[in-house]
Amino acid sequence: MRIFFLMTLFAALFITGCDRESTTDSNASNQLAELKKTHKTLPDFSVYTDVNAKKDAFFNYLLPLIEQVNYEIAQERQYILSAQARYPKLTNTDQEKLQALGKKYSIEEAEGKLLMTQLLHQVRPVPTSLILAQAANESAWGTSRFAVQGNNLFGQWCFRKGCGLVPQGRGEGQIHEVAKFATPLHSVRSYVRNLNSHWSYVDLRQLREDEIDSNGYATGHHLAAGLIRYSERGEEYIEEIRSMIRFNQLERFDIPPSAQATE
Repeated sequence: MRIFFLMTLFAALFITGCDRESTTDSNASNQLAELKKTHKTLPDFSVYTDVNAKKDAFFNYLLPLIEQVNYEIAQERQYILSAQARYPKLTNTDQEKLQALGKKYSIEEAEGKLLMTQLLHQVRPVPTSLILAQAANESAWGTSRFAVQGNNLFGQWCFRKGCGLVPQGRGEGQIHEVAKFATPLHSVRSYVRNLNSHWSYVDLRQLREDEIDSNGYATGHHLAAGLIRYSERGEEYIEEIRSMIRFNQLERFDIPPSAQATE
């Protein structure tokens, strides 16, 4: 019931792309705080011999983490909207917070209204289906070396010696490592921030905005087209992610209750 309640709340308030101010249910905040305390280490998904049981366990484990991260993003978005409504009467604290958000989302040389406009373009939740499919793909359903030893579910790299795990097939002269995270939640948070900030995913963010403007919500199947730079396999990788979304019927997690009622 807790997961259903939170998913319903987020879909209704945030995933629809509605930019009006909303009052957040304090009960949801409390429940999310409790969720943040859990899931410190990745479960041993290798114990499952039944494929469907493993998939269910993997998805059920990740859903609360995704909800937590998308809730955090939605809260940031609501603050930006609030600041935009109060502009130009912003406090020093507002200015500092907006600049900090600009830095977090790699927005350079922008301030005031321009900064807030760009932030609103980038600071949006990522469709649950896309996160689930990529996590399953990149981590071999939570059983890869990088997932088990580094809580890294998305194959993200880092470039400082000792920042992660050295890939066994790393070429001569290469310095990248596969990042290690304190918890799986940190991995999800870093991945979503990457999609929302890195130049490689400009197209993905535009696809998201266009789909929200058109349909009221974004889907992982549609946004997968923006992952052309996520993998060296390019279009083949995109189709693989889309196939995982279709086969596992993951888009059911993207559709808000209001849209489901009309189908």
